[in-house]
Amino acid sequence: MFAFLRRLFPERIFRRKLEPAAERRLRLAQARAEEAIIRAHVDNALMFVDTLAEDMSFDRAIDSYIREMAIPEPLASTVATRTLVVLGQDVVPYRRRAVDSGDVMEERPKLRLNDASQGRTTQQRTIKRA
Repeated sequence: MFAFLRRLFPERIFRRKLEPAAERRLRLAQARAEEAIIRAHVDNALMFVDTLAEDMSFDRAIDSYIREMAIPEPLASTVATRTLVVLGQDVVPYRRRAVDSGDVMEERPKLRLNDASQGRTTQQRTIKRA
């Protein structure tokens, strides 16, 4: 039985260890997928809050959504927190609050993930030439 499976799924096709660059790309893709799942849950929880606004408070509606969808921890806490953040933006928008208090909003720095790997590659080429 196992010999048949080994012929069907040889080890060289499905390596157990990925190259470091492939591992990084896999981790980034996984993070994006997890973030998309969270965003979808938040959107649906907001729709749940809106639909049940006449029957229950927003916090009970969020709890009901999490319970009905059987969202496990720690994902449930993340969904609840992000849903509350979105609801809170309507009450106290962050940018307006920062401007009103005199705080200067700084832009987020650009991520330069490729720069670090390119710098390493350039450095390795220099070392090899020397």
